Amino acid sequence: MSVRVAVPTEVTPGEKRVALVPEVVKRLTKSGVEVALEAGAGIRSGYPDALYTAAGAQVVTDRAALYGTAAIVLKVQAPTVEEAAAMAPGTVVVALMNAGRNLDRVAKMRDAKLTAFALELLPRITRAQSMDVLSSQATAAGYRAMLIGAGLSSKFLPMLTTAAGTIRPAKVLILGAGVAGLMAIATAHRMGAVVEGYDVRRAAGEQVRSLGAKFLELQINAEGAGGYARELTEEEKKQEQAMVAKAVADADVIVTTAAIPGRKAPVLVRKEMVAAMRPGSVIVDLAAETGGNCELTKPGEEVVVDGVTIAGPLNLPSQLAFNASQMFAKNLESFLTLLLTKERTLVTDYSDEILAASLLVANGAVTHKPTADLLTKGAG
Repeated sequence: MSVRVAVPTEVTPGEKRVALVPEVVKRLTKSGVEVALEAGAGIRSGYPDALYTAAGAQVVTDRAALYGTAAIVLKVQAPTVEEAAAMAPGTVVVALMNAGRNLDRVAKMRDAKLTAFALELLPRITRAQSMDVLSSQATAAGYRAMLIGAGLSSKFLPMLTTAAGTIRPAKVLILGAGVAGLMAIATAHRMGAVVEGYDVRRAAGEQVRSLGAKFLELQINAEGAGGYARELTEEEKKQEQAMVAKAVADADVIVTTAAIPGRKAPVLVRKEMVAAMRPGSVIVDLAAETGGNCELTKPGEEVVVDGVTIAGPLNLPSQLAFNASQMFAKNLESFLTLLLTKERTLVTDYSDEILAASLLVANGAVTHKPTADLLTKGAG
């Protein structure tokens, strides 16, 4: 009997993405996987039920039946406590779990004896690149952030020569040159702005320059484990702040994207830097959900301080739900190759390094030590 994969409607407020899109469903069903979809699950991302039916999926109106008969549940966001309670013991759940912020959900999955894989825990290795949802969704976030910045700015981004005179191009500063930052740089460059990029990792300089931007270079090498940046020393932070402060004061639009996995976002733009910016300038803070790169950011809000607009958008990939879902689904399709045998049954051995690294809950226990420690601390 082939494995049954379920795709529910996302219930997190504001979440428009769907875990699987019809083109991926078609490939899965052709390979022998049974796919069931909750009615309307893809509507908000531009994928009506009819496309799923044509792709071979069964569209289900009863959520309890959907969960109760699934061997694998694929989601974008972590299952709620209520969703986890509706799943049968032994069900495999794959999603962006954000365990540190969803400890109650993790505890429920543990108690319900589910097996949960957290996509954000995938190792940064070549073999896992096709499954890397953080990168695919950061691509959407970086693009959307730059559009928000352009929309909030009181200036044209490109240089314009008009009968009323020449308008100089806007200056755009991107802080953090990971996937989101590089996409923001590329988007700003295509829009005609003069672009500068900064990252504490020296290796990022070549990528920034290749996209047509100037790289702000500090003589610090902050390359950390897994390709992420390490935390700077106090002296390094002072050097960084002095250089960034000058660039911030000159910028018309700033997009900040710096993050440290599992920790609060580093503060790069302090309130005194904002005070030195020109009125009408804009900051779009992609790190708003983890504390913000700007000291004055308010998550989910737009505030104006000293004439500077500071936006702290949340869940930007959801604002590009059609393509973000498309990329997410392809990442999941790749991940499923590790969870399913050639006979399209569930694997029982999670020793593969990718599965082992992303395994969050199994057999009634939280297997990811940092999360287990947080739960123990909370219980104490």
